[in-house]
Amino acid sequence: MTGKSQLGEFLQARRSQVRPEDVGVPTYGERRRVPGLRREELALLAGVSASYYTRLEQGQSLSASPEVLEAIAGALRLDESERRYLHDLVRVDRPRTRGRRPAPERVTQAAGQLLDVLADVPAIVLGRRSDVLAWNRLGHALFAGHLDPGAPDTSAQRPNMARLVFLDRHTRELYADWPSKARAVVGSLRLVAAQYPQDTALHALLGELSAKSAEFASMWADHRVTACTVAGYEMRHPLVGSLSVIQQTLSHGPGPSVVVATTEAGSSSRAALALLAQAVTGSSVAADPARTGSPVDAA
Repeated sequence: MTGKSQLGEFLQARRSQVRPEDVGVPTYGERRRVPGLRREELALLAGVSASYYTRLEQGQSLSASPEVLEAIAGALRLDESERRYLHDLVRVDRPRTRGRRPAPERVTQAAGQLLDVLADVPAIVLGRRSDVLAWNRLGHALFAGHLDPGAPDTSAQRPNMARLVFLDRHTRELYADWPSKARAVVGSLRLVAAQYPQDTALHALLGELSAKSAEFASMWADHRVTACTVAGYEMRHPLVGSLSVIQQTLSHGPGPSVVVATTEAGSSSRAALALLAQAVTGSSVAADPARTGSPVDAA
């Protein structure tokens, strides 16, 4: 999976998704053989030559300036996340010296303390590949109560939320609108793949999901990019029934992120979450108060 192929595929996919009428390109009622814009139409909107844009889409040009990329992004009507992704892909494509292997991920002391503070809120710590590095009791009970609560403690057992969303029946049934959650996962992984092009473990995960899930492969081919930091989901929990949550990703730099699920005050969803907390407390009297522990290395 090279930056060259990703860049060309991304540009072609997004060009096919822009309708001429949406950007003021006249079609005069003609029958078009390709969906979306033609290369020369996109180039005209971006203010570059058609031959240059064609070379860029075919991966034959490595010299696109930030200004040109912004012009193309504007013509493709990309949002902020997609613009950053486009710039990342071009940086990946350019020749460079061999980079260092990404450092192992850790549950930092700050993240561990945050899990302690959030004892009444479902929370999990995710690495860049969506590996679960840690979770508190309620986070485990809400997102993966069917798994061993100690699973994140060792790299061999560590759950991966992307893998769970696409390959685990329990997690799939947890979301009433599963496609929405699945698209968010794929969009987030695309951003990470461009930021960490030499992460072999990440690309192995992408290959596994593509091979085992036709739905993942289809969504990945769509080239949607999403920085899903806040999203609402209707969840169908096997113990407490339906509840509406807002999942928020709390990130403070290149380290792992903390994902929390909140509910509206006074709502039936808040009552369901309280019921789940009671169930967790009742079944964990002798257990550790939270699966935070000391900093843990990620494989």
